[in-house]
Amino acid sequence: MRRAAVSKIDRIEIHEFTFDVENLGLESESEKAVYNIGYKPGGKIELSKYAVVIRADDGTRGEYVTHWVGTKAALAQSLMMAPNLIGRDPEQREGIFDDLKREFRQYDHMGHGPLDIALWDLAGKKYGTSVAKLLGGYRERLPAYASTYHADRRGGLDSKEAFVAFAEQCFETGYRAFKIHGWHDGDTREEADNVRYMGERMGDRMTLMIDPACELRTFADALYVGHACDDAGFFWLEDPFRDAGTSAFAHKRLREKIKTPLLQTEHIRGIEPKADFLIAGGTDFLRADPEYDMGITGCMKIAHLAEAMGVDCEIHACGPAHRACMSAMRNSNFYEVALVGPDCPNAVPPVYACGYSDELDAVDAQGCMPVPQGPGLGVVYDWDFIQHRRTARHCFE
Repeated sequence: MRRAAVSKIDRIEIHEFTFDVENLGLESESEKAVYNIGYKPGGKIELSKYAVVIRADDGTRGEYVTHWVGTKAALAQSLMMAPNLIGRDPEQREGIFDDLKREFRQYDHMGHGPLDIALWDLAGKKYGTSVAKLLGGYRERLPAYASTYHADRRGGLDSKEAFVAFAEQCFETGYRAFKIHGWHDGDTREEADNVRYMGERMGDRMTLMIDPACELRTFADALYVGHACDDAGFFWLEDPFRDAGTSAFAHKRLREKIKTPLLQTEHIRGIEPKADFLIAGGTDFLRADPEYDMGITGCMKIAHLAEAMGVDCEIHACGPAHRACMSAMRNSNFYEVALVGPDCPNAVPPVYACGYSDELDAVDAQGCMPVPQGPGLGVVYDWDFIQHRRTARHCFE
């Protein structure tokens, strides 16, 4: 029996590009703000992302366009590590994962994910099947929650009444779950009042969550808002205060004093640190993201860690790789449609030529998102759009 020839990666391209989003602007007026965008009526903001293309000498090709790690810091890491893949067998994803994990040991690993995801896309296209099926995926529709932009002072999500009105809109669209991102001010009374009001008005119809995104100043602030979550029957409290979501000890203490489950580890990378955080008692749910956590390979390791420990693993944010992972996870509750608001679009790059969407209205009448079933990630990228908006192209051979 003749052994099939082993293919080798012979070219990697990384394309930087920009795109404009209407009715969004910096929530802080500081030009130094990172991920600090929110509703700005009549505004326009230019966002930057990058696309990865991995080619092999047998003609196969894998692609991925970043949704969430499209920062200069993550880009620098992807550029730094891409040459290490030249000459490797693109199907040896575990070996590549292990080597890149070591090479990224001095960094935060944020540039690793897009490279791994593109390798999975290549494999799916090579064998004419979806990444979801390669993972053993069985869930074809994913229950989704509307995950809001941060509250603002500009006439959007600027009051508890505005949040409830938007939750009502999402409910009518089909959503049965809703997550608040509060004000950047981190005012505990305002946040707690918003939580209780949302619980009173929507708690009997929607599963409710809150993510202050580490804006609350102190442990005492987190405890105050946590008690409001208890009163309102919230499903989880996520990354409440300014330890940046990394202190297992502090969150263990918080868990001991409130009833609402905690969702932590969005800001902790990889399987071992998340295992340590969970074993130390710092969280009830684990968080994983194929972009943030070293790709689809890393994300599924975290999902299986959580399953082995008997806890749920919630996928952070949205994208075709995120849907593929969740399709193969029993222990995950909701797909995050992030970020959305009543009068502004999602800031995900509009790079799809196949109808794929993570906009607010993309859910079906039951509040679910479909898992793409085409080859690879199951999406077709609009390369005319990417090339038209391209600001730099890097090639490694």
